[in-house]
Order: sequence, then structure tokens, then C-alpha cells
Amino acid sequence: MFMLSHLTSRLRFDISSPLPAALVLVALCVAPLRLPPAAADQPSTADRVLDVIQSAIEPAATESSPPHHDPMQLLQSNAIKEQQATWGHWGNQPKKFSTWTNHSNRLVPLYTFGMTLSPLRQRGSFYSDPARMEQAFGAIPAGTLNPNATYHDQIDVYEMQRIAADQGKRHIILMVFDGTDWQTTRAAATYHNRADRYDSGRGRGLSFQDYRGIETDFALIGTTPRLTGGKVDVNAQTIRGGENPVAGGFDPIFAGPMPWQERPRSGYLMGRDRRQPHGVTDSASSATSLMSGIKTYNASVNVRVDGSQSVPIGRQLQSEGYRVGVVTNVPVSHATPAAAYANNVHRGDYQDISRDLVGRPSIAHRREPLPGVDVLMGGGWGEGVGKDGNQGEDFLEGNKYLHESDLRAVELQPGETDPNRRKYVVAQRTAGKDGSRVLTEAAERAKASGDRLLGFFGTRGGHLPFQTADGKFNPTFDVKGTERYTDEDISENPTLAEMTATALDVLSTPVPQPEGDENQAGQEIPPFWLLVEAGDVDWANHANNLDNSIGAVLSGADAFSQITQWAEEHDAWDDTVVFVTSDHGHYLVLEDLQAIADANQGE
Repeated sequence: MFMLSHLTSRLRFDISSPLPAALVLVALCVAPLRLPPAAADQPSTADRVLDVIQSAIEPAATESSPPHHDPMQLLQSNAIKEQQATWGHWGNQPKKFSTWTNHSNRLVPLYTFGMTLSPLRQRGSFYSDPARMEQAFGAIPAGTLNPNATYHDQIDVYEMQRIAADQGKRHIILMVFDGTDWQTTRAAATYHNRADRYDSGRGRGLSFQDYRGIETDFALIGTTPRLTGGKVDVNAQTIRGGENPVAGGFDPIFAGPMPWQERPRSGYLMGRDRRQPHGVTDSASSATSLMSGIKTYNASVNVRVDGSQSVPIGRQLQSEGYRVGVVTNVPVSHATPAAAYANNVHRGDYQDISRDLVGRPSIAHRREPLPGVDVLMGGGWGEGVGKDGNQGEDFLEGNKYLHESDLRAVELQPGETDPNRRKYVVAQRTAGKDGSRVLTEAAERAKASGDRLLGFFGTRGGHLPFQTADGKFNPTFDVKGTERYTDEDISENPTLAEMTATALDVLSTPVPQPEGDENQAGQEIPPFWLLVEAGDVDWANHANNLDNSIGAVLSGADAFSQITQWAEEHDAWDDTVVFVTSDHGHYLVLEDLQAIADANQGE
């Protein structure tokens, strides 16, 4: 007990917190196996075990390797150790740093570039229209009809993409900062600005807040689902219970009318207020709303509550001659990229979802496979498993996100091209090779031949390395544990910004014409629809890690800058519209923003 007390006091852990206590106990168990007996003039066993723990959970924190001075990392690590922070907390209990690791029912931001939200304002809010609400939900959720609502809904983002295409926009880009609510954005902007510069509205400081190279607009949107769940049969692709009473809704009386006017300590936004128990969305249902324009059940990938399939905007536009691209920094078959193109009754059926994405026969499209996307880039590389209970009977041992057999089936061999444009030039993480260069070389080959491009990367867990607020890749511990990366993890993977730039380059390159063809010169940029997902924000917020969350938002902002740079360099703004939004929020509550501002001491 002396050693346990000594370690916890040195680390300033709250021993009642399960994560720190578990780390200490594990270290105590393994330390005797790792440490030789101490000489009289050496540190005590307890102190040496402490160094083991610190090395495991705080990068570069041992005596032999002085810690990198990172105030934001220190804010995060101290908050976990002490389970309290003056700058904020997660959940509705101010005296406890971490009490909520799930999504919330908060309104989330929507930014547009290349068109305004006038069509929505002219029609009026979805939440003030009983007919539209009844059509979407099957009934009007209690407390949700608001004649004075100025906020909109995710299904309106789908409608705006459809309007953009109908108005002749040839380049439609949807960027989703997964799990990013107004508070998350404000925290990142405060850190970036080194000051708290706003307390309401659009905000300023980040690239997508400040860009004025084209007309732009801002609004807030609801994310609530129709149902919080449903019983499904992945093998039969059927659901049961779709006619259950509506579980979703948004009540501004309980939530607060705007994110900066929330009711303190409310359990409503977590779906835990018995007086108004509106359910909280997951990423599959919300992404389906963004891209198919329907309200459905949590875990659905473009499947309605009656079991019928919806056609997402990307596939609609593909049938109209648009190319389709999907870019993410989390696994390629996760919920948001899945909803860009696939159909499945359950988001966890990853292998079948990836088959839809690359145009292979899937459980949802057995006889007539989907055409597949033209550009697919993301994570999931190296994630082999022997079994997965969330996937169906056709699950294959191996990579659970994109199986090796499917990758081989669609991969073009060196020197090979596909006149039918169904196969892919594949770039994947390769030992000893720079990930950005691997991707660029594959892109150049795809552009030269007119073939499709597939980029498959990642580190342990399936995602790209998490960027921290200081722009490095050195996460500290959180409620999920600690991510540690090797130099190879960093060098062998591209960034989200690099993948975004590459996707735009490939999608906007016309298919080469035979030599001497009179159409070769002066070809227009082909029309395309592109999804870019900054999925790591959600992972950071689930882990209650503000350092990672800020880093993820800043990384996504860099990717957004690649989009605006492409539009400017190609003089394409007349034909381009960009929507930047989120699929749902979390429950970060900010208190002392000056502490976050002061934590940015970079150059």
C-alpha cells in the first residue's frame, strides 16, 4: 500500500478514477519483471516504477529524456490525473472532468462556400414546419415543433447539395468534421488565436471560419435521429421495430435555443432527461441524413426504418455523370464514408460496406454491384482479425475494414490499365517508404491512365496518427488510454490535407484521350462530388482528450485550405460549392478559455 500511495501522490492521480488506478496497478504487477534490483545509490523501486508508468502514458517524460514543453498536453494530462480542470469538463458535472464519453443532441455548425443558405431561410426552418417533420419522423416529436426556430437540420444539407447540382454546380464538396460541435470549434479557435475572440455565432480564427474568397454563409443544424436503434439481421439485410415510436427530437427549452445559450448541468443533451428523453444520434444515422436526406435509426447506412434503401447524393450524381471521391483519416468503411455511398442495415458490417465502395458484390447488392467510387482514401490498413460478431456470415478472416481478397480483386497490376474504369491504382502503407510520396506516385499513374485511385493507410486502430494541438503527433493519456507512434507510423502515412489535395487532383484531371484526338486540348474539369471527413475529432472527443481534439480540428482546417487553394488555382469557384459541417456533437463544456489560449506557446 505504501508503494501505491507513493505512486499516486507522485502522479497526482485520483485513485477513484478507473483508468489511472488500472495503469498504476498494472505497472506494479509488471515492474518486478522489468526492473533489476536497485543498488543503494539508485532510486527506489517505487520511483523506478513511476518512471515506467510515466514513460508509458506521458511521452518523453522520464529523467533520461526531458519532457517536450507542451502546455496543452500538460492541461490534458493534469485533467485526467486530477479528474478536475478549471478550463472545462466533459459531461454535466462541473466538479468531475470526465463523466460523458458519448455523443450529444447539440446543434452543430454549418458553413457554406459558393452559395448561401437563402433557400432554407426562404422556406423556413425544418423545425417550424409540422408537415416536413411528420414526413421525416413519422410523427412530430414532443417539444420539437418551434415556430420561431432559426436553426435547420442535417437533411437540409442533403437538400442544399441537390439544389447545388440542379443549379449547375459541377464540383460539390462536403466536409464533415465528425463529432465537432460549436464548443469544440471554439476551443480549437481559442487555442489557434491565443485568445478568446468570440462567444457566439460563426466564430473566427480557423480557415473555415475566416475564408472570404467566395460568398459564404453560416447556420446551426439539428442532428437528432428518428430512432435510437433497431433490431437488424445483417445476413438478410432486414430490420425489425422500425415502426416504434419516435425516439428523436430537439427541444430548445431543455437544450437552450443556441449552443452558447445552453442550460447548465442539463442531462437533456445526453438523452438523459426523463421529462424529455430525446435520443442522441450516432454517426451512421446522422451521415445518412446529411447525404440521403432522411431520418432513420442509429446504425443505419442509407436504410430507412421500413428497411428500404436510400440512394445517397454521391450515387445520384454519379448516375448523372459526376465522379465520386471519398477521403477520411479513419477506416475507409466507417460510418461517415460508408454513408457517402453504401447501403447496409448496420454500420459494423465493414467488409460488405467496403465492397460497395469499391464496386464488388456485397450483401446489400449481391446481383448488381454498385459501380464503386472513383477515389477512395483512408485508414484501416493492417487491421486483421479472426472474427467479428458485428459482421455477417460472409465475414472473412483478415482485414476487417477492407478485406485482402477484395483489395486484390480491384487492384491494377504495374503496367495494367482498366478501360472499364472499375479497377484501381492502389497506394498503401509500405515499410520504409514515405506515405505522401507513395500516394503521389499512385496518383500520377492514375491521372496518366485515367484509372481510379485507392489509398489505404493507417496505424494501430485503423486511423491515421492523431495530430496534437502543437502540430506534432505526441498524444498524452485520456480515458481511452494512450496512443504512441513510431517514426514509421508518422512517415509512412499521408496526412488528411495531403489526401484531400491528391483526391482533388485526380478527380479534376480529365481522362486522357488517344493521341491526336481533337478533344484532347481544352478539356473541362470533370464534374465531381467529394466527401472529406476529419474523423479523428470524434475519436478525440470520445476519449475526452482536448489536446487531440484541437489537433484534429486544426488538421481538418488544413485540409479545408487545400480545397480553397484548389478552387482558386483552377479558377473554379463559379462551378464549386463547399459545405463544412459535423454529424453530431459531444459534451465538452468550456469554462476558463484563457487557460486554453495561454497553452499555445508555439512559434
